[in-house]
Amino acid sequence: MDNQRLLIWAFFLLMCWMTYQTWVQDFGPQPAAPDEPQPALTVDETAAPAIDDDLPELSKQRADAPEVPAAGDLEPAEVTAVPAITVRTDVFEVEITTGGGTLRRAVLLNYPVAKDRPDELVNLLDTVPPGLGLIESGVRAAAGAAEATHLSNFESERDSHELGDADELVVPLTWTDGSGITVEKRYRFKRGSYRIDLEQVVTNGSGETWRGADYVRIKRHSAEIERSMFDVESYSFIGPIIYDGEKSDKLDRDDLIEDGRFEYYSQQGWIGSIQHHFVRAAVPPAGNDYRFSVAVNGNVATSSAIRRNVVSIAPGTSETFPTTLFVGPKLQSQLEEIDKSLKLTVDYGWLTIISQPLFWLLSFVHDYVANWGLAIIAVTILIKLAFYKLTEASGRSMAKMRNLQPRMKALQDRYKDDRQALSQAMMDLYKREKVNPAAGCLPILIQMPFFLAFYWVLLESVEMRQAPFALWITDLSTRDPYFILPLIMGVSMFIQQKLNPAPTDPVQAKVMQIMPVMFTVFFAFFPSGLVLYWVTNTVLSIAQQWKINRVVEAEAKAQKGGKKTGKKDG
Repeated sequence: MDNQRLLIWAFFLLMCWMTYQTWVQDFGPQPAAPDEPQPALTVDETAAPAIDDDLPELSKQRADAPEVPAAGDLEPAEVTAVPAITVRTDVFEVEITTGGGTLRRAVLLNYPVAKDRPDELVNLLDTVPPGLGLIESGVRAAAGAAEATHLSNFESERDSHELGDADELVVPLTWTDGSGITVEKRYRFKRGSYRIDLEQVVTNGSGETWRGADYVRIKRHSAEIERSMFDVESYSFIGPIIYDGEKSDKLDRDDLIEDGRFEYYSQQGWIGSIQHHFVRAAVPPAGNDYRFSVAVNGNVATSSAIRRNVVSIAPGTSETFPTTLFVGPKLQSQLEEIDKSLKLTVDYGWLTIISQPLFWLLSFVHDYVANWGLAIIAVTILIKLAFYKLTEASGRSMAKMRNLQPRMKALQDRYKDDRQALSQAMMDLYKREKVNPAAGCLPILIQMPFFLAFYWVLLESVEMRQAPFALWITDLSTRDPYFILPLIMGVSMFIQQKLNPAPTDPVQAKVMQIMPVMFTVFFAFFPSGLVLYWVTNTVLSIAQQWKINRVVEAEAKAQKGGKKTGKKDG
């Protein structure tokens, strides 16, 4: 096997993999256009988006879950018109509506939309497209009893709350009716955390047993995503994600539209909605049986969770229905505190098995160096050291191949009209000189998975978002603004080629000559952190191969000198 040919094929496959979704988007079947043009949304129309406001029904599969009244007669709340309670902590500013106790706004105070726009902050919840996002909750009752849903009107003693110097903040909202049933929603916020603990406390002050269950659902704007080869962030999945207790799954919008509502049952499941570095998730308490469902209705995706077993509350007693919410960046340390499986919202794809350990190692090094760029360099060195012996054996083979170039050229000239004889002569030469031409392939094959894993770590880990390195590199998750790193990478690849044996085939030789240029152009739009990794790896490879070439040349000279001495002695 010719290692240079393999490198060309590896490069080709990488290009195909990176651009696959782009050309599918460009040349694949396009959705049918509507028969009539749709009018643009006005402000009034977006205030009450056309979404499915039917209340989730209690399960009819349980013997203790009787029929419940239809919810179609209930009028949906005007989400933007109702008063809201403002909550400010050290990490975000949240709005909770008195109509239903719905989370309708969540501005992340430490995460600007762009580094050059520090005053424009990321908002993960909103009432209008395209940022539409709501987290609704409530309790449903069996047999027509009183219930407090996301359509009910709650009361609050205050219209604003601030964490201040405290470590915890509790925001209560209360609903009651004439029957004696009282529901209190408590939102609990903690310092430095994007976790929101929701407690729905049902107190039965009536003379009869109250029976019902809690629910929570996430609504998010859903639309076709425009992808661009020059915007690597556009390849991140945007949409619903679920966990059924065993595995997570991202649900494609087109599949939900074509197949209809997706449902599953679990005692350890959760629902969420992800977009690149951020997530909205609802995690019901483990051990309780919940029915989860995800559906797309128009331009809204709705993910719901409702308890399947109806809870009975005797007169004079109360019951608390807890749910853990997370609205914020995909900080894996905070996600794991809620549920270890919640870190699966960080979408590393099929290389998670490599990406997760890489991220852990990067985080570990970062704790000491306090710079993600230096952490990338350090981890690259550690990876190089881990595979040093393997790459050294390959490097020695390539160095020997380089020394054989004149003899290989002579064989080509001798057997230029007989390819079969040339191949046999080349194999005999390799065997005689104990050279394995396939040995140079192994480092390439090893590097590719790590390269792709690093790509997803740098692209998907919010810890890298807007993280500075040094000088002009102010954001490792975006491209080099001046293309300096890609140019350094191209030069280093050119130097690396000079240390390796040149292809004997003229066509391959020309392709190899233009590969540094092709890589430079292609990497110009990659995250600068990824280019930094590749530059570091290439520079280390140059240093290693240069040393190996000198050692092999010295060994060859010593061997020749030994043969000459042996002849004189004879």
